[in-house]
Amino acid sequence: MLPLFLLLKSMGLVNTFAGVIVPYLANVFGVFMIRQYALSIPDALLDAARIDGASERRIFMTIVIPAIAPILATQAVFTLLSSWNDFLWPLIMLSDETKYTLPVALANLSGEHVQDLELMMAGSVVTVVPVLLAFLFLQRQYVRGVLLGSVKG
Repeated sequence: MLPLFLLLKSMGLVNTFAGVIVPYLANVFGVFMIRQYALSIPDALLDAARIDGASERRIFMTIVIPAIAPILATQAVFTLLSSWNDFLWPLIMLSDETKYTLPVALANLSGEHVQDLELMMAGSVVTVVPVLLAFLFLQRQYVRGVLLGSVKG
């Protein structure tokens, strides 16, 4: 974490939302997972599009993106869950209490002698609802992406 912090500090992203978001944009697991999924697209399909005169951009937009949509949705859910629940990285990057993420803010609600349980429970609901809505919105793509790898064609 220290090299990443120093890199983002040199970019001037300490105590900004961008400094919290940037490390999640391309993780190694996501790149590997999407690459492996994209390798399953038949080369004959791409070659047929080239023979028909489609440009590389058009092939990417009309064939590749729709074909990898399930894995993109799956990766979106994984990234959302890992970044939404992260505690340590936002705690390191953010020093302004008004910019704290929900897990860090919930941890700050717990005082040394007094705990406002009602406020903590309300904060927990606010923490869970967006993730639940994102999963419900992406559920069809997510389930299709998970099941595609288990069915022989």
